[in-house]
Amino acid sequence: MTGKLGPDALATALAATGAADPAVAQGPAYGEDAAAIDLSDAGETLVVAADPLSLAAESVGTLAVHVACNDVAASGADPRWLTHTLFLPDDDPDRLRTVAEQVDATAEALGVAVVGGHTEVLDALDRPLCSMTAMGTTDRFVSSGGAEPGDRLLLTKGAAIEATAILATDFREECLEAGVPAATLDAAAGFLDEVSVVPDAAAVRDAATALHDPTEGGVATALVEMAAASGAAFAVERDAVPVRPETRACCDALGVDPLATFGSGALLAAVPPDRVDDALGALDAAGIEGAEIGVVEAAESDGDAGSAEGDAEPGTVRIDGEALAEPPRDELYPLWEARE
Repeated sequence: MTGKLGPDALATALAATGAADPAVAQGPAYGEDAAAIDLSDAGETLVVAADPLSLAAESVGTLAVHVACNDVAASGADPRWLTHTLFLPDDDPDRLRTVAEQVDATAEALGVAVVGGHTEVLDALDRPLCSMTAMGTTDRFVSSGGAEPGDRLLLTKGAAIEATAILATDFREECLEAGVPAATLDAAAGFLDEVSVVPDAAAVRDAATALHDPTEGGVATALVEMAAASGAAFAVERDAVPVRPETRACCDALGVDPLATFGSGALLAAVPPDRVDDALGALDAAGIEGAEIGVVEAAESDGDAGSAEGDAEPGTVRIDGEALAEPPRDELYPLWEARE
């Protein structure tokens, strides 16, 4: 039945509170419509990010937590609090329990407290919809738009980490039919455990001028977004972008470009050339793979188009010398649409 969950059913969602945090003065409870957080010991800046998730049906609660927390971490902050709005297609208690347990376990692992939200049934849906708002604090906010000409572009882990896990779970049968070995898919499904960039960001944020986490549209879209925000142009070598063998196998099987599909799990960083070794060393010390994939270039300023050889419009990204006309549409969408 459409509408709010009753107190008994809601208790399952309210049990998903993640990590304990003494700054939470009022957390989630039946009858409470707002959370209260004591910021008396906070850093200088509160960072807030919100994201909905619905398409990764098997792990929607897990990915929803990571996607929201990644945005906060990619701003130089430590995620601390989450609000969770959950819409369910029906009142199936097992479905609610599954999503709530995913949210709780993931938030707990990240040390993040779930402080409030809203849960109801909306029968117009055919799958759960999780909308997360993550908050955290920092004394040095790092935007997506701080990249400077000459900075080097680093990428952690590899392209399409999230998409690989989705392909190996939601599209397992299709991958098997296309010849991907079951053992490869089992390993690829484990990539779900690597979609957090909270440790990646903590390792490189002191050296970075800009940070951005690839999500929808993958590394290619993240590059365009970061270049546009920075008023710069990026030059990237495709072969320099790490692509794991499991990712290559799953993407090749279903005709997906690893650079143009869901990329949570990777972190894109712009780092001055004299700090590249520091950043890569910090990642290595944290047990995180990192690679230099390109360089930040100056872009045209108003009125001087063509004034310098190689200058390009702000937001231009060249991959192997070929400019992206626009951010790509994520290449998993046609696979989902084919099922409708």
